[in-house]
Amino acid sequence: MGGRGSVRLFAWYRTIPLIIVAVFGLISFVYSFAPSLLFKAVYPLSYEEEISDSSVRHGVDPYLVAAVIQAESSWKPDASSHKGAQGLMQLMPETADDMVRKGLVDGSIYDSGNLSDPATNIEFGCAYLSYLLEYFNGVTDNAIAAYNAGMGNVDDWTQQDSILHNAITFPETQAYLVRVNMAQGRYRELYPQAFV
Repeated sequence: MGGRGSVRLFAWYRTIPLIIVAVFGLISFVYSFAPSLLFKAVYPLSYEEEISDSSVRHGVDPYLVAAVIQAESSWKPDASSHKGAQGLMQLMPETADDMVRKGLVDGSIYDSGNLSDPATNIEFGCAYLSYLLEYFNGVTDNAIAAYNAGMGNVDDWTQQDSILHNAITFPETQAYLVRVNMAQGRYRELYPQAFV
């Protein structure tokens, strides 16, 4: 009798790892195939027409624009930072003025003093992203990092290491780069027809 009880006990302990694997498998399955409504709550999308128009005009991936808006302001058009960045894409007024001076934004249509207006902010943000992408020869990670930390810092980092993420010395910028890249992929998956 004592021998049989220990065999059953041993058999039960063998099922624990199987149960653990099954639980983690179920969690992974739910996470991978969770209803899009759950992820759409985390990654909302608004201003599709404005993003589409400006991204086409400036040759920027609209999903990148959506990801930057998500990371910068969480879709709050009246957002502002303690440094003075404003609106959906958290632009500095000086950056907006620079986009007009460079001829990338028509200042007679878009007022750099009205960065809380979603269409205006998106226009200036797309122009700036386009400018950064051109400056960095189309290397999206460099443009994203520069959007957060400035072009000079990214120039320095790219001279230190060929893998940008390894060279970034600002933890905030490392996290920002990961966050924007992840959001860009999510927006592309969740809203495949948004910018067709």
